[in-house]
Amino acid sequence: MQAPLNEILKAAPAGLCTLALLLVSASAPAFAYTAYVSNEKGNSISVIDTEKLAVTKTVPVGQRPRGIALSPDGTELYICAGDDDTIQILNTKTLQITGELPSGADPELLILGPDGKTLYTSNENDNLVTVIDIKDHKRITEIPVGVEPEGMALSPDGKTIVNTSETTNMAHFIDTGEEKIIANVLVDARPRFAQYSPDGSELWVSAEAGGSVSVIDTKTYQIKEKIHFAVPGLVKEAIQPVGINFTADGSKVFVAMGPANRVAVVDAKTKNVDKYLLVGQRVWHMAFTPDGKYLYTTNGVSNDVSVIDVAGLKVIKSIAVGSFPWGVAIGN
Repeated sequence: MQAPLNEILKAAPAGLCTLALLLVSASAPAFAYTAYVSNEKGNSISVIDTEKLAVTKTVPVGQRPRGIALSPDGTELYICAGDDDTIQILNTKTLQITGELPSGADPELLILGPDGKTLYTSNENDNLVTVIDIKDHKRITEIPVGVEPEGMALSPDGKTIVNTSETTNMAHFIDTGEEKIIANVLVDARPRFAQYSPDGSELWVSAEAGGSVSVIDTKTYQIKEKIHFAVPGLVKEAIQPVGINFTADGSKVFVAMGPANRVAVVDAKTKNVDKYLLVGQRVWHMAFTPDGKYLYTTNGVSNDVSVIDVAGLKVIKSIAVGSFPWGVAIGN
């Protein structure tokens, strides 16, 4: 019987061990992920092979697709078809629409609950967060929030959902068990997105019109700091923060700057901006590959996706997609 590789390596000289490991590593195929991009004006989903760095399929979907999210097992993609007042279900294997979920009017962003069986979506026109049972395709309840709700975030412990209301300028903290608001925090103008730090101690909320990110202490619900941005050569009005993504270790935060056409790289501890990365036009939302090595950004006006090397902090590729890319989700 052939000896296992680890036993062979133990018995071999150090130099041969190193060579063997290099050969095994070199022969191992690169693992490709799949990125899904919603094209708001193209009424489609662009499917990207992350190994080839190319679109492999463009799938027609409902009217004005924006927020998207993958099921925990990656077999379904949930799509906010805003102008159709529904959430469509896309089978990621067949790339066919297999059903719909009752979202309420004008769903914009959505997030899965801690059990992976419940979906929360912001209904911009109705000032509601709708709670949906995915399996039974049923609306469980509706939670009144501020005017023009958009951003959705889930705490790491799964106990709290946060919604941001663009016109009320608030972050609404919602208890997932009782399905009711437990705190409201006033932030700067037009909050578009929210993201918890990996340890759950902070919530970062972007204010598009305010040009800032508010850092909220999740125990006290107090704003502990506000982060402002300044890009040489750009007027203040062009700097409009939207998407926010933490690295898995919580050390860095990437902030999409809208029409500034930059992604800001922020030190999560000091709250200082370390670098601005030039991407496509009107960068909106972002997503990491599951291994955390790359960050994909949707650039709405230039109709492309920028691929950022996270370790090198540099843009390595621009991928043309559909008309007005908005949301992005990446899975295995």
